Amino acid sequence: MTTTTRFNSYLMGNFAPVSEEITVDNLEIKGELPRDLSGMYVRNGPNPQFTPLGKYDWMDGDGMLHGVRISGGKAEYKNRYVRTGGFEVERDLGYAVWSGRLEPPQVCNPYGPYKNVSNSSVSYHNGKLLTFWEAGLPYAVEVPSLETIGPYLCDGYLDSTFTSHPKVDPMTGELIFFGYALDAPPYLKYGLISSNGELLQIVPINIPVPSGPHDFAITKNYTILIDLPLRFRPERVEQGLPGWIFEKGVPSRFGILPRYGNNEDIRWFEAHPCYINHILNAYEDGDEVILYGCRMSSTHSYASNFRDRDPDENIPRMYGWAFNLKTGAVREGMLDKRPSEFPSVNHRFVGREMRYVYTSRMASLQPLFDGIIKYDFYTGRSITHDFQEQRYGGSVTFAPRIGAIDEDDGWLLTFVYDEKDKCSELLVIDAQNMREDPVARVMLPQRVPYGFHGTWISEMQLINRVC
Repeated sequence: MTTTTRFNSYLMGNFAPVSEEITVDNLEIKGELPRDLSGMYVRNGPNPQFTPLGKYDWMDGDGMLHGVRISGGKAEYKNRYVRTGGFEVERDLGYAVWSGRLEPPQVCNPYGPYKNVSNSSVSYHNGKLLTFWEAGLPYAVEVPSLETIGPYLCDGYLDSTFTSHPKVDPMTGELIFFGYALDAPPYLKYGLISSNGELLQIVPINIPVPSGPHDFAITKNYTILIDLPLRFRPERVEQGLPGWIFEKGVPSRFGILPRYGNNEDIRWFEAHPCYINHILNAYEDGDEVILYGCRMSSTHSYASNFRDRDPDENIPRMYGWAFNLKTGAVREGMLDKRPSEFPSVNHRFVGREMRYVYTSRMASLQPLFDGIIKYDFYTGRSITHDFQEQRYGGSVTFAPRIGAIDEDDGWLLTFVYDEKDKCSELLVIDAQNMREDPVARVMLPQRVPYGFHGTWISEMQLINRVC
């Protein structure tokens, strides 16, 4: 296995990893941090500790958490690796052992065929910060230190792969998840974890072919699982062909089941072929379940280059579906032609009808984002916050104001990198006045590479955390 060439775009510029784990307090702030914004913003992302083997993809790097602790108008920054079992093996050896998702499985690797990098996202549940990588178990991390505790096993009962995007019900505190497999059925499992960390159920869900869903949704009473035309077939691998192919003409399927249901209770709805990396939210409206997400007409997400021969197919746009539980009818349609990704919502409205949502506006076909779009679903209007020239961000997290009543009363948090000045910042944007400049720019002591998903942990959650 050869090492990755120096021409890989995901190892250059602000995609390149940083080498040091640091802690720095009393950060420079341009503007003023709101006095009632108190807690910690944490974002996950790939950061390979050693030169990768073979073809490197952006999703292959070891997970690194970048956190900004905000309190009393001041800010502290720290970054820490998620110390998975695979990370520790390579750290002890001093070099990379595993290749990434663009290479064949390493069936003869004495340490296992793949490495859980735990780099995709983060979620706060039951007093712990959890990090995710969808082909393995979650990892628990202590906050605010960001030190890794270890695999999250639910007292030893959790043995399934785990989606990168579990949902925490804001009313019940339950963590709802799924996991998928590629080698043997069941290709999909569905589970729930109680608010105090007890595994309530994990049940098989029958799908005909492995499809590797990345996300899903919940409502107050239902869970919506997705089975899309990006499918994995081992027989293709045996023939020397790509295992993953988007099978055009195959409909997208959306399975709706009661929150505590199983395979016997699920009802499948068919829609136009598509691929969805990220779901925004879902809710119930009379006989219908309404779903929103960033939809692509198809994808080649397992290709080695983000660009594609038909680039329009790989462009995500805001889209909606309505599934009628009484008649079986499906309505669907595009809501915005502008390319955007990383959709988010005020977490108090997960699974409930929401008015305001946020996405990161794509600057090009590459995963660079030059602004934030705020949608008002009641009026059908949208407004945009621009990062300005040669400044790019990523996913956006909503932090509610303490005691907020209005859904959008709070701040939008995101890391931004200035390609011209070669520096990183945390932007704090008033969600109700998005066209204005950020209320605060927290100047970070080192570069924060482009990454994936973040979360906001309130001061009250930090105080009540499980040690």
